[in-house]
Amino acid sequence: MEAYRYKAMDERGRIRRGRIEAANAADLEARLSRSGLDLLNFTELKLARHGLTGAGIKPVDLITFCFHLEHLVRAGVPILEGLGDLRDTLDSKRLREVTSAMIESIEGGKNLSGAMAEFPAVFDGVFVNLIRAGEQSGRLSEVMQKIVENLKWQDEQASYTKKLLLYPALVTVVIAAVLFFLMLYVVPQLVSFLRTMGQELPLQTRALIATSKFLKSYWYAVIAVPLIAFGGGWTALRTNPDFARQVDALKLRLPLVGPILKKIIVTRVCGVFSIMYTSGITVLECIRTGEDVADNRAVKIALRDAGRLIADGGGISASFAATGLFPPLVIRMLRVGENTGALEEALNNVTYFFTRDVRDSVAKFQTLILPAVTILLGLLVLWIMSSVLGPIYDLLGKIKF
Repeated sequence: MEAYRYKAMDERGRIRRGRIEAANAADLEARLSRSGLDLLNFTELKLARHGLTGAGIKPVDLITFCFHLEHLVRAGVPILEGLGDLRDTLDSKRLREVTSAMIESIEGGKNLSGAMAEFPAVFDGVFVNLIRAGEQSGRLSEVMQKIVENLKWQDEQASYTKKLLLYPALVTVVIAAVLFFLMLYVVPQLVSFLRTMGQELPLQTRALIATSKFLKSYWYAVIAVPLIAFGGGWTALRTNPDFARQVDALKLRLPLVGPILKKIIVTRVCGVFSIMYTSGITVLECIRTGEDVADNRAVKIALRDAGRLIADGGGISASFAATGLFPPLVIRMLRVGENTGALEEALNNVTYFFTRDVRDSVAKFQTLILPAVTILLGLLVLWIMSSVLGPIYDLLGKIKF
């Protein structure tokens, strides 16, 4: 099968462009004819469908795609016609190619979820499962609406996570750069002046000189060791599941950052759980999908343990409480939802409260970082200045006028 880019005309006289696989030009014309299209011209493509990935597709492009598709489905437009209209209006070239391949798959007999499942880099397992549930229940437009809301929420949560992790990393880089500049450039010039004074230097000055000499002599080791340690740790995370689980558990116990990360993960899991449960997916399947979106091995193991307890006949809230990982608010909300039969509402409340809490916590964390950096840099400069000016003041005190 070869891939072709075609230009055709439909029964209404509108021009249609797309991408399709066919055995040859005659097969291409026959395939388009069965879809009610008259072939005008075509171009054979080198790239086969399996070469299509999610690279280059931004979250905002996917949100826009789902938003328009939801409105088309709600308006009663057939899936093939709706995807064709979307393909002609999308700004992302890669997403247009994926949409063309989806149209071809649906023309070949697959449903929408089956066509999307061929592109896991674009439509993940949660996305495909929700679409499949919507098709089976006849509530595809409602599911699409929830997917759009969830994609927007995920984009917001990703922004919070980046702010939480990138800001301290940037601050650390700035402090390290200032320290290297002072120790490698400023301090050696001051040291040469202090040595001409011919007096015994105090302890803090000797410590400053020793630190400057060490960094000047072994600066490459100071830079290389953290990079090697980071590379070794990254390799261990990818090859050693036990080590990766311990590191993920340690992340959740870190001061300041750990509680916020846990809330972000729990919010993500509860949000997806709520959407899938509302769409008619079983609790155990919702938990298994929650493991995929948790992005933390410690939380994955806790969810897996909770799923086993539920499968053995345990209650939802009691099973989550037995893991010892989920916050008391989550357990209380699940218990209330379980007792009242309003589990969806309970999960939505958890998502709402934790989303607001994460937003406030990230703002407070960033507010605290700036004064902390200022104090740390001030102490660093104070140490250097006292180490340099101290001997000078001692010398001036010994001068008799």
